[in-house]
Amino acid sequence: MKTKKLIRSKWFLPTGVAALTLAAGLFIGHLWLPGPAGAVPPQTSLSGQTPMALTDYKTGQALASDSLATLQNLQNAYRAVAAKVLPTVVEIDVVDVVKQTVPAFPNPFDFFFGPGNGNQAQPRQRTFRQQGLGSGVIVRQTGDKVYVLTNNHVAGDATEISVKLADGRTFKAKLVGKDPNRDLALVEFESRGSVPVADLGDSNTLQVGDLVFAVGNPLGFESTVTSGIVSALGRRSMPGGEASGFTTYIQTDAAINQGNSGGALVNIYGQVVGLNTWIASTSGGNIGLGFAIPINNAKRAINDFITKGRSDYGWIGINMGNVMPASAAELKLKEPSGAFVYGVFKGSPADKAGVIPGDVITKINGTALKDSSDLMMAIGDLAPGKTASLDLQRYGEPQHLTIQVGSRADEKQLAAQASKIWPGFSVVKLTDDIRQQLGLQKVSAELVIGAVDQGSPADVAGLRAGDLIEKVSGKEVKTLPEFYKALNNAGSKEIMFAIQRQDTNLIIGLVH
Repeated sequence: MKTKKLIRSKWFLPTGVAALTLAAGLFIGHLWLPGPAGAVPPQTSLSGQTPMALTDYKTGQALASDSLATLQNLQNAYRAVAAKVLPTVVEIDVVDVVKQTVPAFPNPFDFFFGPGNGNQAQPRQRTFRQQGLGSGVIVRQTGDKVYVLTNNHVAGDATEISVKLADGRTFKAKLVGKDPNRDLALVEFESRGSVPVADLGDSNTLQVGDLVFAVGNPLGFESTVTSGIVSALGRRSMPGGEASGFTTYIQTDAAINQGNSGGALVNIYGQVVGLNTWIASTSGGNIGLGFAIPINNAKRAINDFITKGRSDYGWIGINMGNVMPASAAELKLKEPSGAFVYGVFKGSPADKAGVIPGDVITKINGTALKDSSDLMMAIGDLAPGKTASLDLQRYGEPQHLTIQVGSRADEKQLAAQASKIWPGFSVVKLTDDIRQQLGLQKVSAELVIGAVDQGSPADVAGLRAGDLIEKVSGKEVKTLPEFYKALNNAGSKEIMFAIQRQDTNLIIGLVH
């Protein structure tokens, strides 16, 4: 079985485009070359008069006029959607300046006399311009300023941006703001005259089976419209893939290819309900698995980009993971759902609200959480300063907390605060699979360290992933509730962990 590939639908063009031009020419020729001599377009009768009436393929009888009227109405509806949306979808051409380290050319004298004369050439950096093409949607015009929503992977790192409208007009543009977490970006150009602005719909009203249209510039073919249905809702990025984990996606079988990135996914009313972003493919081309960011997930970002140049995310200050099925019973959960809190940042909103390691957050603002990704997206969608309610399980007992959401720092700033994470490592049940992975035979321990946060107190103290935990502050621990009770109720700033590492027994202390 071939492995699926995650492909962002941006089309990069190398400086030399002869090969691609030839390929495109062959494709166009295959589609557009005239047929055999005397061939007649299917909509025209041999006499050149009005097209002949359609007949039932079984009986040969003419179809009822109301059947043809239904087809005509459907066709007219498709035409109306295309006419409304096409002027609002643009082509975005970008240039990225890429630096690449290349080896130096060898010294020809080294061939005869050998290296080591002290004059060896050093590796050097080569800078080259990389062209790219994507799509965008005109979402707002304020005076002469026109704003176009697209993907961050289309325009977020570009040094030159130009926007080409459906009517052929081209404008130089600049980046207003970007959000790598959701793969969104906003670019701006100036136009003295008015331009068509897209009608943004409500992606929350979409249902599986709804008719949708994908509009963009696949492989550079301008103003292309394809149709399909909503195949699924709430899709998440594939593990290890490049797609954002801060948003869910609309899945569609409407054809999306490279160059469609940033284009519009629209409903039957011509309203933009999604931003085409990536495809899952084994070949690099469309196989009916296209994905779009729901437009509701981008609406607040548009305002943030214009007013602040960035998109703010809510943050409460925890490290979390999914509840493992092996631990659900001892945590007194009916099913392995919710977000398990492994660590809490000191002084964070979660710390101030009373969240502690070992808590399982099951609801936020009354909405049940399937896993930690649900909580991450729900918190991220909340504006900093807002108040949220958390339902959680602590040692199997229900708790309710109110928390004031903070503002999420960028990844570099969060990494710099790693020393504030307590305790700085995750603990999981020692299952048969984990025993096999670690090569363990018979051990008395039931808990194992799953991961250690780099730069945390646990990391500095020398704890490692795979360490078996036997005791906390002298108390034997066999279950997760026992471990976290001992951790949270130690009654001392220094907590001692008795661990087993391979054949060695160690005592490691952490200062809280």
